[in-house]
Amino acid sequence: MAELQAQDNRKTRGVKKGKKLSTRVDLTPMVDLGFLLITFFIFTTTMSKAMAMGINLPSDKPTDPPNLTAASKTISLILGANNSITYYIGDDVKANFTTNYTAKGIRTILINKQHALGKDAKKMVVLIKPTSQASYANVVDILDEMAINGVKTYVLMEPDTIELLAAN
Repeated sequence: MAELQAQDNRKTRGVKKGKKLSTRVDLTPMVDLGFLLITFFIFTTTMSKAMAMGINLPSDKPTDPPNLTAASKTISLILGANNSITYYIGDDVKANFTTNYTAKGIRTILINKQHALGKDAKKMVVLIKPTSQASYANVVDILDEMAINGVKTYVLMEPDTIELLAAN
């Protein structure tokens, strides 16, 4: 609280002047209030939650022999340097093409492949093969494209030496 302190030890004769009073403000309650407000805001705010993309991992249970997929329903994506993607359909590595990560690039190719398969579009399998020149951002971008295009079956795997030679 505020205090008024009067200190006047002068003895004067004649006309009396008004006493000069010094004021001192006690800031202890203000500091207490500040700490209470800080504590209140710390306890009532929520920290931003980490956002992560869910990836379906295979189970540890023993499985049946792998299902065979028709070559016409598979597309292989070889992620290379400089944000480039070399892709081929089926198992013909020599008939490969190059594209990029834009909406007019790989997204159009995946959509066209799904339209070409028609009712079997849900059975399309995408083989994603990042090379050593591909960046982590490239892998994340291609996984985003799988989610955007609704591709349910995709595999991350190492490229073969034949594929690496064809991509270069």
